[in-house]
Amino acid sequence: MDTGEVWRNIHAERSALADLLESLTPAEWDRPSLCGGWRVRDVAAHVISSPQTDAVTMVKAALRAGGRFHRLTDQEARRLGARPTAEIVADFRRLDGSRRHPVGTSVLDPLLDVLVHTQDIAVPLGRRHAMPPEAARAAADRAWGLPSLFFPVRRLVKDVRLTATDVAWTHGAGPTVEGPMEALLLLTTGRHAAALPHLTGDGASHLADRLATPTP
Repeated sequence: MDTGEVWRNIHAERSALADLLESLTPAEWDRPSLCGGWRVRDVAAHVISSPQTDAVTMVKAALRAGGRFHRLTDQEARRLGARPTAEIVADFRRLDGSRRHPVGTSVLDPLLDVLVHTQDIAVPLGRRHAMPPEAARAAADRAWGLPSLFFPVRRLVKDVRLTATDVAWTHGAGPTVEGPMEALLLLTTGRHAAALPHLTGDGASHLADRLATPTP
């Protein structure tokens, strides 16, 4: 997928997410998302923070977080998510078409963000938004290029073969885990409970058993 196509998908998915957000009730904005500890509003604010994060903003946030990346991400999502919901939606509309993203990140990072975080919002609310399979494939390749973020997932799927049923994509070796690219992307980014019901194969049963067994 070339850069232009990546951005077309980012803009389309952000617009669709904005439409979804506009349909939510006040109670739904405060519902827990699939991201542990984050409400729907926190996830939404995080998604649209990418085109608003310049070098100065990043440095200030890093200082507040003591230089810890995960703490920085968490603090900023909660801070931005505390704003009125109308302001969050307005950010999506105002920044429609923007190609800005934080210094040091890939253009695939905002694609990965919007695809996965839209599901973080939609799934617990019982809403359905289908991922574009080709975009999900590109995002999954990016996720595998970020080992420090998804190390626990790598341990989970280290001995299975992930195979998409709607696009040409495979990863790993071992018993097969088959399913739509959307479900495989959710699996590779740690959304196991949302992904496993849509996956089949001997490897899927293997993963379910592994997840059901407490880590020593």
